[in-house]
Amino acid sequence: MRSPVLSPAPPATLSSRRKSLVLAICCISMIVVVMDVSVVNVALPSIGHDFHATESGLQWTVDAYTLVLAGFLVLAGSTADRIGRRRVFQAGLTVFGAGSLLCGLAPGIGWLIAARVLQAVGGTMLNPVAMAIVANTFTGAAERARAIGVFGSMSGLALALGPILGGGLVDAFGWRAVFWINVPVVAAAIVAAARYVPESRAQRARRFDPVGQLLMLVLLGSVVFAIIESGSLGWGSPVIVGLLVVAAVAVVGIVWYEPRRVDPLLELRLFRSLPFSSAIVLAVFALCGFGAFLFVTTQYLQDLRGMSPVTAGLCLLPVGVPVLLISPRTGRIVGRYGPLPPLLVAGTALALGGAASWWLRTSTPLPAVLAVYLLFGVFLGAVNPPISNAAIAGMPRSMAGLAGSLASTGRQVGTTLGVAVSGVIVGPALAAGGSGFTGAAHGVWWLVVVLGVGIVALALLGTRTVHPAAR
Repeated sequence: MRSPVLSPAPPATLSSRRKSLVLAICCISMIVVVMDVSVVNVALPSIGHDFHATESGLQWTVDAYTLVLAGFLVLAGSTADRIGRRRVFQAGLTVFGAGSLLCGLAPGIGWLIAARVLQAVGGTMLNPVAMAIVANTFTGAAERARAIGVFGSMSGLALALGPILGGGLVDAFGWRAVFWINVPVVAAAIVAAARYVPESRAQRARRFDPVGQLLMLVLLGSVVFAIIESGSLGWGSPVIVGLLVVAAVAVVGIVWYEPRRVDPLLELRLFRSLPFSSAIVLAVFALCGFGAFLFVTTQYLQDLRGMSPVTAGLCLLPVGVPVLLISPRTGRIVGRYGPLPPLLVAGTALALGGAASWWLRTSTPLPAVLAVYLLFGVFLGAVNPPISNAAIAGMPRSMAGLAGSLASTGRQVGTTLGVAVSGVIVGPALAAGGSGFTGAAHGVWWLVVVLGVGIVALALLGTRTVHPAAR
C-alpha cells in the first residue's frame, strides 16, 4: 500500500527579502545547535571541577548530545518531509530551548548528561529540516548553491566561535550561562519562523521505519560506548567485545533489512552515487578531525597552560576569523567551480594543522600556537559548504530533508567519534594531572593528519561525477 500523497508548497513566489529572512532564521538554528558542541568544550574544565566528574563523564557531556543528534537526524528529516517542515522546525526549537534550560539547572553530571539528551532531541529537528527549508525556498540551481553555501558555512562558524563565546560566558557568569543563553535566542526564532517560514512537505510521505531506527541507534550507541569506556575497561573486556559484536550485527541487519522496505530510514541506494557517499564520508572525516582538535585543545590551553576560559576562547580566534572570511567565498566558489578546490584546501590545511600540532608543548610560544590554530580555521572555513552542497545537489526536492539529514548525521557521527577517540587517547594523562599529556596527544595529531589526507583523496575521487538524479 502506497503512502498518501501530500500537496507540495513550492515557495517560488517568495520575494528576495522573504527568502533572505528564511535563510537567516535557518542559519540561527544551525548556529545554536552546532555551537552547543563547541561551546561546551571550553566549559568542560569548569564542569569537571564543580561536579568532580571523571574524564569519561566529560566525554559523555559532549557525546550524549552528538550521539542523539546522529541517531535521530534521519528520522527527523523524513518526518518533516511528511508532516511539514516548519511544524517540525518549531517543535525542535521548543524542545531544544527546554533542554538548554534544564542543562543550566542540572545539579550533577548525570542530570547534565540527561538534559543534554533532551536538548539533542530538539536539535535533531532543526538542522536537517532547516536545510530542507532552504533547498525548497531557493529553487534556482545557482541561488540554491549560494544559499546552501551560506547555510553550510554557519556550521563551521558556530564550531569556531563557540569556544570564544563560551569562554566569555564561563568567566563572567559561570558554565551554566552557556546553556541559558540559548533560551531567548530560540524563543525569538520560534516567533520569526511562525511569521516568515513557509510550510512545505514532500509530495509523497515516507513511512516510519522503527526497525531501521532501532538498528541505527544500536550501531552508533554500541560503537561510541565501546570507545569511551575502553579506557577504563580495556579492549579485551567482555563488555567491550560484546558491544562491538552487537555493532557488527546491527550493520548486517541494516544492510539486509533496509533495502527490503518501501520507505527505509536509510536509503542505501543513494550511496551508490559516488559523489553522495563521498560527501557523507567527508563529513565524518572532517568533523572527526575538528572534534578531536577541539576536545584536546581546550584542555591543553586550560589544564596545561593554566589559561582562564575566556583567554582560552580568545586563543581560538585564529580558528574563527578565517571561517568568517573564507566560508562566504567558499559557497560562491562551489556554485561556480564545484566542490573540489575548497575540499583540497580544507584537507591540506587539516593535515598540516595536525602535523604542526605534534610539536606543541606547554613551553611553545603563544604566537606559534596561534599560527597552528590558523590552519584549522582555514580548514573549517573551506570544508562545510562543499559537503552540504555535494550531499544535496541533484537530489529531488522531495528528498531534500533526507539528504540533509544524512549529511548532518555524518557530521555528528564524526564529532562523536573524534571526542570519543581523543578522550581515550589523552584521558589517562589528564587523570594523572596532565603528566604525559603532550606525548599522549601525539596519537590524536597523527589521526588528524590521516583524516586530512583522506579528505584530499576523497575529494579527488568523489567530485568528478554528478549525482545520477542530476543527469
